[in-house]
Amino acid sequence: MLRNKKLTLLDPSSWDDKNDSYFLEVYKKRKKLSSVYALCFTEKNETYHHWSVFCSRENGVCVVFDRDKLIGHLNQQAGITCGPVNYRTIGDTGWPDLEIDDLPFLKRWAFRDESEFRAVYSGDAESEETKDISLPLSCIKKISVNPWVPDQLFSAIKETIKEIEGCRSLAIGKSQLINNKSWKRYGNIIA
Repeated sequence: MLRNKKLTLLDPSSWDDKNDSYFLEVYKKRKKLSSVYALCFTEKNETYHHWSVFCSRENGVCVVFDRDKLIGHLNQQAGITCGPVNYRTIGDTGWPDLEIDDLPFLKRWAFRDESEFRAVYSGDAESEETKDISLPLSCIKKISVNPWVPDQLFSAIKETIKEIEGCRSLAIGKSQLINNKSWKRYGNIIA
């Protein structure tokens, strides 16, 4: 992403949640599209859940975007629609109020903790596994590296990122979610 300055949207058929990918497939068929790709973001701050579900123990990064800049850029891209995911229960009585264009942004209530936001590409482009769109690096606020990464490896990752053209001034840190000095200080002030 940093080297190529591109975001990669995936074919939803590759997703773990087959309920979710089914809705995008229905959307594709009903709109008579040859391709639909999506990229999912979270609108939440980092959580233990994010680190433990979306990456393995010693790899992965969290890219924090400037929401307004990113959405502004995405809205200028042909075929891209952005929006928050609407979480519904199976017994929800609001289903008749939904329209075809709502389908890419629907997900089961059980996933609500993800607070997902999506960029969805819909079009007649030749169907491939992925769809790349440009990414101005000015849309990135900071990069946070996995909290379990050993310090020496973090230093190497940070140095490597800083060497990429345009990334010298990016804020890069190691997540302190599981080992935060400021949080630990409170243990010393409790009577």
